[in-house]
Amino acid sequence: MEWLAQLRRQVVGLDTAPLIYFMEENLTYLEMTDAFFEAMFRGEFRVVTSVVTIPEVLVYPLRQGNAALAQQYRNILFNSQGLTTMEVVPVIAETAAQLRADYNLRTPDAIQMATAINEGASFFLTNDARLPSLPGLSVLVLDQLIA
Repeated sequence: MEWLAQLRRQVVGLDTAPLIYFMEENLTYLEMTDAFFEAMFRGEFRVVTSVVTIPEVLVYPLRQGNAALAQQYRNILFNSQGLTTMEVVPVIAETAAQLRADYNLRTPDAIQMATAINEGASFFLTNDARLPSLPGLSVLVLDQLIA
């Protein structure tokens, strides 16, 4: 997968959807997300996401009463080599507000992207084609990478 090669030695912001596809083994995206997370676990690049990811990924397992899946999400978000889950500190909140003002982003998306920017990410992995690439932050959309 050529797109993974450009991530080497970079910081990559992670949106919620790719993590859900990986954890819940979505067949459409499984090959891509497996390759991404395996490369992350090998230390080829560093991945950052926001605590906003937590309520987004835990809804389904909590509704289903699937404590094991909920714990798997907690484990990957808080105990994984190469993945850091960042708190929303004031500088991230300020950047998110500016992104909302400039690009009309929804608050969760703005926080995710602001977190990536704050941590020096060059790329942002998502499956939301509505998200714009920003100066210094290239958006990688899974559906576009498949095509």
